[in-house]
Amino acid sequence: MSRVQLALRVPDLEGSIAFYSKLFSAEPAKVRPGYANFAIAEPPLKLVLIEGEDGEPTRMDHLGVEVEDPGLVTGAAERLAGAGLATLEENDTSCCYALQDKVWVHGPGGEPWEVYTVKADASTLAKAEDSACCATSGSACC
Repeated sequence: MSRVQLALRVPDLEGSIAFYSKLFSAEPAKVRPGYANFAIAEPPLKLVLIEGEDGEPTRMDHLGVEVEDPGLVTGAAERLAGAGLATLEENDTSCCYALQDKVWVHGPGGEPWEVYTVKADASTLAKAEDSACCATSGSACC
């Protein structure tokens, strides 16, 4: 099953976890320092919360499509490149507490989208040094 991902940078992670737990009647699938995600069944949604700076408003960090296996990421990369979109592929990258394969594209307004699959858990929120994922300086990530 594929599902859309919405990643938000939030100033109050605990408050946001409480709010989205109530909104979607669901508990987080993963909670780590500075990070939480929800795997919502209905509507099919992967909601990612990334801790931002105190006092800043919540903002969209990036969008994505989570797919079931690496072959679907490869297929998406080929389809997107074939459609003339500039892509950035990352395989076996560690980001957002997960080992992932992904391909990035940007929409016409500069909004970052990723098509990705989670291959395993990882121990860090931080991105690999050469990854487009999880930029903490306000640019898009994971």
